[in-house]
Amino acid sequence: MSLTSAQKFLWVLAGVAALAFVWLLLWSDYRADSARTDAEPPFFAEFELTDHQGMVRTEEDFAGRWMLVFIGFTNCPDVCPTTLSEVAAVMDGLGDDAAKVQPIFITIDPERDTPAALAEYVPLFDAGIIGLTGTPEQIAATSETFPIFFERVEEAAAPDGYTMGHTSHLFLFDPDAGFADSWPYGTSAEEILANLEERI
Repeated sequence: MSLTSAQKFLWVLAGVAALAFVWLLLWSDYRADSARTDAEPPFFAEFELTDHQGMVRTEEDFAGRWMLVFIGFTNCPDVCPTTLSEVAAVMDGLGDDAAKVQPIFITIDPERDTPAALAEYVPLFDAGIIGLTGTPEQIAATSETFPIFFERVEEAAAPDGYTMGHTSHLFLFDPDAGFADSWPYGTSAEEILANLEERI
């Protein structure tokens, strides 16, 4: 049975309408995904670790405050102490606004960096830094929520015969623990401070 011109026309219209409907659905999904991407940070700080006073801490303990997070280890010869010194300078430069920011040092060497070891280390920088450590499993889980890399490197001349290779960025998280910014090793305290002052 052959179709009349009117029937063919209606079938064409139906096909066009179906394609338009599918396109609208796909477009709305794309717009929604784009909106989420624009509105949400790429990742959040998530951890459950023990601080240098023996208390279990999570990111929720710092809700409502900005977090300056550096990940390293106490036996680090240069990168870690230099960065934490910059953090101390930033905290000093913030003045009264320092209360809005919590500096945090997370170790990637839990074998040596016990709460007691961190309790001796972080106060050296006199900036209210909280040192965090945990089991190797907890540290590994924490590292999966940050875009970081670390590994144990055997080195005969280093303390205990090894050192740690690691990402050397300083991370900033907003009051909801969402990633806000990061700075590579060597960024000056003045640059970090200026950026932070604009945000808080």
